[in-house]
Amino acid sequence: MIYVFLATGFEDIEAIAPVDIIRRAGLEVQTVSITGERVVMSAHGVGIMADLLLEDVDFSQAKMLVLPGGLPGSTNLDACQPLTQAIVKHFNAGGAIAAICAAPLVFGHLGLLQGCRATCYPGVSTELWGADFSTALVERDGRIITGKGPAVAFEFGYTIVDYFLGEGASLPLRQGMIYQELVEG
Repeated sequence: MIYVFLATGFEDIEAIAPVDIIRRAGLEVQTVSITGERVVMSAHGVGIMADLLLEDVDFSQAKMLVLPGGLPGSTNLDACQPLTQAIVKHFNAGGAIAAICAAPLVFGHLGLLQGCRATCYPGVSTELWGADFSTALVERDGRIITGKGPAVAFEFGYTIVDYFLGEGASLPLRQGMIYQELVEG
């Protein structure tokens, strides 16, 4: 199972676009509220109904933990100790993690980016403690995927699909969603 964690103030497109793409690929993904309420308010005032509450997540079934960015969403994720403890345990057990925009700061603060290539929203790079900072739109370094910001939410989602299904597996989705036509001009 791929879990996407929602905190108050998450960036709408960075949560919803990857979930949509992951589901289109046939992979199992669920959204998780860390607020104690099923409906989580985005940074732009959109209420999203999460599939699960944090306390109901079966982390033993997790294949990847995904953090959308946005502010204050990213700082709310960073302040959630049950989540950060679960991330460290999951990663140390060999699980994959992904974060976009400002959310890679959570991994940086946890020391999970030591020596890894990672990208994030401009201005947040100082929080990626120990990372080999990259200005790429999306970076994949082993079991860690990071994305730069809202405009790359699709590419971030496709990269997650390719992580699980193999390099290039997202091409039919890219074509069917007219994304490939967009990037090729």
